[in-house]
Amino acid sequence: MAKQPTHKCTECGAAHFKWSGQCDACQAWNSIIEEAPLTTGPGKKSLGAMRGKALELSDLNAKDDPPARTASGVAEMDRVLGGGLVEASAILVGGDPGIGKSTLLLQVAARFARNGMHVIYVSGEESAEQIRMRAARLKLSQSPVRLAAETNLRDILTTLDKERPKLVIIDSIQTMWSDQVDSAPGSVSQVRAASHELVSFAKRTGTAIILVGHVTKEGALAGPRVVEHMVDTVLYFEGERGHQFRVLRAVKNRFGPADEIGVFEMTGRGLAEVTNPSALFLSDRDKPAPGSVVFSGIEGSRPVLTEIQALVSPSPNPQARRTVVGLDSQRLATILAVLESRCGVPFAGLDVYLNVAGGMRVNEPAADLAVAAALLSAREDISLPAESVVFGEISLSGALRQVTQAENRLKEASKLGFTSAIGPEQKKLPRVDGMTLRTMPDLATFVQELFGTDPAP
Repeated sequence: MAKQPTHKCTECGAAHFKWSGQCDACQAWNSIIEEAPLTTGPGKKSLGAMRGKALELSDLNAKDDPPARTASGVAEMDRVLGGGLVEASAILVGGDPGIGKSTLLLQVAARFARNGMHVIYVSGEESAEQIRMRAARLKLSQSPVRLAAETNLRDILTTLDKERPKLVIIDSIQTMWSDQVDSAPGSVSQVRAASHELVSFAKRTGTAIILVGHVTKEGALAGPRVVEHMVDTVLYFEGERGHQFRVLRAVKNRFGPADEIGVFEMTGRGLAEVTNPSALFLSDRDKPAPGSVVFSGIEGSRPVLTEIQALVSPSPNPQARRTVVGLDSQRLATILAVLESRCGVPFAGLDVYLNVAGGMRVNEPAADLAVAAALLSAREDISLPAESVVFGEISLSGALRQVTQAENRLKEASKLGFTSAIGPEQKKLPRVDGMTLRTMPDLATFVQELFGTDPAP
């Protein structure tokens, strides 16, 4: 390894390998001093004596201009991004195979290109002809999007450095490979290296980049978790194959709110935006039936009404089944335990099936009371009023905890024709015209008043 300079001139800053009386650069006398090593440790592992460039520091009260955003024209996509695409940002989009990631991003790329943005779409999974066929089906053939089918990272970066686009879409990051890494494409090393190079290019040149990522059987993004830390935004494209609804959810966003959602409907001409998700999720709702409850939830900044369905039946097996779709199975187990322990409602020997209609996934704790209502309704074979919505969080003691944005939940329910709501007691009772809020102090009171089941002593 080459010897590093260990002395410098205090007058001009010139580096020297040894001390001398006069600086060769500025001719100053007695100005050369020996520098202490930057770090200590083994020579091949530490930084040694060589110093880098001093950073420019700023104060906390320094005011910078907010990042410039470019709207795509796809309102649901812009909502999830926090208002539009930020220059030099890196976005990771994940989802199940065939869920519609490539279709959505091709539509978004076409909108940006039509608005005058230089867009390059690089596919490592499909040929350029396959992408053109999809564009023709979506009526996007006239959009000025530039295409490439390549997996060699060096060739891709060379092309991007020459073209200097404003937006690049890489589909997918698992197919990219670097000739500096001795492993197969899709391996942890290749994914980490490719992501680092592409994100670094984006930050260096001001190009926004969207990376498509595969997901595992558990629904998490495949590859090293460090990729999620490299990028600015992580989006998940969710939905069930049997439903036409698709939900784009932000789980990380450095430029906007996290947990924001955008709702799309899969049609023959691609993904169509859904401006009123509540009406769409409740459009197929039948007449009131036991086990059916409407939950008024909050997804990001928007209220969304969804139908929670439950079925409770005697189990023919020694071990009762617990099947959940669209909710956390551990949360269901907790609610069943609270119902049995605090309210005296047993579910032993009963199979429980729980589902969120429309392919929606609910992660909010405020859905606890709606889940309990659906379970009790199915178990007691009693239907709740058709005009009612339910929300509230259940604690382990059986108490009902107040939820945030209760007024927005009631306004959304009123907009869709609901006239009453059941929820926990609130410090400040929200008032919405045409809506009546019936409050409950705890789960035992809720069970007794709605289903006539006395709580356990």
